[in-house]
Amino acid sequence: MAKTIRVATDVGGTFTDLVCFETDLETGVARISTAKADTTPPNFETGVLNVLSKGGVDLSAVDFLAHGTTVVINALTERKGVKVGLLATEGFRDTLEIARGNRPDFFNLQYVKPKPFVPRYLRRELPGRMSYKGAELKPLDLSGLPAILDDFKADGVEAVAICFLHSYANMSHEQATLEEVQRLWPEVSVVSSHQITREWREYERTNTAVLSAYVQPMAQRYLSRLQTGLQSAGFTKSPYIMQSNCGVESLESVSKTPITMVESGPASGFWGAAEMGKLIGESNILALDIGGTTAKCSLIENGAVKIKTDYWIERDKSSAGYPIMVPVVDLVEIGNGGGSIAWVDDFGKLHVGPQSAGALPGPAAYGRGGTQATTTDANLWLGRINRDYFCGGEVVADMAATEAAVHQIGEELGTDATEAARGIIRIANNNMVNALKLVSLNRGHDPRDFTLMAFGGGGAMHAVALGMELGVKKVVVPAGAAVFSAWGMMMSDLRRDYFVTRLGDLKPGAAAGIEAVFAESEARAHAQFASEGIAADKVKFLRYGKFRYQNQEHTTEVLIDGGSVTDAGLAAIEAAFHDTYEREYTYRLAAPVEMVGIHLVASAEVGKLTVQQRPSTGVPAANALKGRRAVDYALEGIWEADIYDGTRLEPGMAFKGPAIIEDPGTTVVIHPGNSVEIDGFDNIHIHLNA
Repeated sequence: MAKTIRVATDVGGTFTDLVCFETDLETGVARISTAKADTTPPNFETGVLNVLSKGGVDLSAVDFLAHGTTVVINALTERKGVKVGLLATEGFRDTLEIARGNRPDFFNLQYVKPKPFVPRYLRRELPGRMSYKGAELKPLDLSGLPAILDDFKADGVEAVAICFLHSYANMSHEQATLEEVQRLWPEVSVVSSHQITREWREYERTNTAVLSAYVQPMAQRYLSRLQTGLQSAGFTKSPYIMQSNCGVESLESVSKTPITMVESGPASGFWGAAEMGKLIGESNILALDIGGTTAKCSLIENGAVKIKTDYWIERDKSSAGYPIMVPVVDLVEIGNGGGSIAWVDDFGKLHVGPQSAGALPGPAAYGRGGTQATTTDANLWLGRINRDYFCGGEVVADMAATEAAVHQIGEELGTDATEAARGIIRIANNNMVNALKLVSLNRGHDPRDFTLMAFGGGGAMHAVALGMELGVKKVVVPAGAAVFSAWGMMMSDLRRDYFVTRLGDLKPGAAAGIEAVFAESEARAHAQFASEGIAADKVKFLRYGKFRYQNQEHTTEVLIDGGSVTDAGLAAIEAAFHDTYEREYTYRLAAPVEMVGIHLVASAEVGKLTVQQRPSTGVPAANALKGRRAVDYALEGIWEADIYDGTRLEPGMAFKGPAIIEDPGTTVVIHPGNSVEIDGFDNIHIHLNA
């Protein structure tokens, strides 16, 4: 039997997920298998190989393998990168430390800026200067470079970052310096800002180059170990690596600028949600991914996932954080997942997260020594999770440890364990509702116009309560929700995003200049794809412009339809900008509009999965019923709920809540009054009561 095998693995903070599709080429029928294994820091590739073994995957027969990982973001947040030296334009080495004046704690007179990743003695300068239009004002002088590199070697520098003033407009000085560093010190890891971004904002570009250099040797070692491990297990091809922009990229390309996979895991889940939405006729989606450590959400409008470069790590109410100017899916992330720890502060107030029990020791119910109550423990105590089918029956729930942990929270609050567990669920739900509002209401979108799609191990457990609070149209829990991010990778294209800053007024005669920037970027994209054996006719483009009212600081991105930009089409582009701006900010101005830059999306299909819909089987839902039990719905109280076996649900089945669907990877909590139907893709559609 001729078949294709596609595999995706996703390394999360707690678990490493696997999805495997075996498709019969004659019938088109696919056999889907999934698996989960513990994430294994610091040797993350071990967890990948473990989950492949657990899933029974024969790597020698695999045609396509995609991989997403948290290794980059972990290295940044845990400060496990290498010592970096920075080469900057003469007079500008302190850009990295001056940073921005956007301190979040504005009235704190003792506020201290985040410490730069490169100390001042490792920030060196070279003469040479470009204007903001790309004209050379002062020639580059590399005569002092050998001495600088000797100092770097003596100080134990392992990576060099290069960022010169206005190199987004003319990168020749950076290119010359990069080549000379590689000639003088071929062993060192080196990256230049123009390899990552061609957008302005000197501090953001500098910090991006530095952070990319900081993780590059570690990421290269990880990717090398991963490829070696896969090859040893029989995989003969090169894996694709998930990027933060919802696309996959070749391992070789990612190794050069690994900072582009800083949010690779979440990106694949949201891309999967957009693709699934197209299949089921839902183009407007609020996507929610609840894992063991965090909850992440993103808004998908008209089937498109929004990508931005204004991305920061470690940014909160007490720290300005660090910018990373790479294409990243527009998301909000909070420290609320299944392993989030409940705690009571000095004023007797209950909190959930952001601290997490992780995989080790994990929630108290895991029986691995955890003593603090988590969201999972609260769900288990309230009967929402089946104590006799914990983790798909693979783990025996330690109910004594769960009771002790939840009871301790109750004692601190002056109540019993059940009320404490209800409180934990309600606080966790409230935190997640606020995150969903940040990507919807706060940006001018009404949640009532959207469908909530929930995935991750904990998404389906909380989705209905969140959907009812927000008033969404309905809730959809996709098939394989627990490993949906891995599934999303197989729906991804080989994708590259090109951002170029080019200032100009949006007025008659401007079209030729705008078209020239797009044409230049498209030629660059064709050349890069061609170097990897992808023909020009396989590459698709999407064009966006970044516009603002004159004298404003920030921009609004607008899709540019209709092929080439012409003077006749400028009015339509301007009208689209006004509409987009008004939706987000509630007003528009009678002011001139200017273009700040372009955003070009180039993509090509590489083994993208084709999903087929199954017809209704006519089998009644009662065939999947496995029993009944008392379930505490927190706000609605205790109800006798029907318990359904998720592995036996068939297309066309329908039933009403209160109910629980138990799947090996997740639990779906269906509240009283909800109605449920299973579609031809095995997704669960939950229609909420009024």
